[in-house]
Amino acid sequence: MAADDIEILSLPLWAWQVAFAVAGVIALVLLARTIWHPTVRTLRWWALGNVVVNAGIAVTGATVRVTSSGLGCSEWPRCTEDSFVPVDTGHTAWQAAIEFGNRTLTFLVLAVGVIVLVAVLRMRPRRRDLTALAVAIPLGVMGQAVVGGITVWSGLHPASVAAHFLLSMVVVVLTMAFYVRCREPRGELRPTVGPAARRLATALVPLGFLLLAAGTVVTGTGPHGGDIDAPRWGFDMVLVARVHSALAWATTAGAVAMLVLTLRGPALPRRQSLLLIAAIAAQGTIGYVQYLTGLPEWLVVLHVLGSAVVWIAILRLYFATAERVAVGGATAESRDRTSAAAPASSAG
Repeated sequence: MAADDIEILSLPLWAWQVAFAVAGVIALVLLARTIWHPTVRTLRWWALGNVVVNAGIAVTGATVRVTSSGLGCSEWPRCTEDSFVPVDTGHTAWQAAIEFGNRTLTFLVLAVGVIVLVAVLRMRPRRRDLTALAVAIPLGVMGQAVVGGITVWSGLHPASVAAHFLLSMVVVVLTMAFYVRCREPRGELRPTVGPAARRLATALVPLGFLLLAAGTVVTGTGPHGGDIDAPRWGFDMVLVARVHSALAWATTAGAVAMLVLTLRGPALPRRQSLLLIAAIAAQGTIGYVQYLTGLPEWLVVLHVLGSAVVWIAILRLYFATAERVAVGGATAESRDRTSAAAPASSAG
């Protein structure tokens, strides 16, 4: 079945997907009027949106993989050798539509990053720390798109698929850092927990990234390669799953230890420790059900979503263990009480 066989109101599905992406970007631009004179409140909402869309595109990428749609567009940046849209791709219409839809979502992710950058550039006085992060985020999105093209050119080699996912998670680090920093003043970084808790929270970040990387090895060894002809790693599936599980248990132990270390002191680190434990417990349950039921497609997508949630929880816990305080300035708790009313310095 040709990729243009699916029609809605006499238009091929890909045309509706392009229209949806264009409408989404236009809607974001219209909403972006709020950033022309940025406030703490509006900037934080856009920063949170930046986190969500960059994590979300990793989840839609998992949908591409489990539906064997990874080569629904067999070229990049074109969809086919002769077309930027999915026509005569050699795959089913749905597979081409799913892959093409994931590509068009990149424009929405990039649009959010650019909007945040404009907001930061409009701030007066301009903050170099926020500007650097705001510049890096859209560059990371474009880099992620390039790695996606390499993934297609490699015929969905598991190493390139893994790099594609992990780069998305690196961009999430930048978006989370921006989200936290945009509510903090320029000033001295002061720990909010004891040295042991601070060191443990720091150690959880590379441990969490190793957990993500081990998950990509499991994926590259398992049955969902994105295409029936995609190469797979020849590792022992039980072994790589156990390594992944061991890293998950180590992360769990670290989260529980963080909870113990933060029982006394500010509420935020303790609350973030609890949220991380809850996220790992939910993700672990999904993982073991996957393993016992033969990796059903819908659970794979849910597990990728859980991976992003756990990663965000690890980062949020790390950032909760220290805050920047202006000399003679307010603490984070007092700023939270006034952030809705207090504008970030706006452009004149």
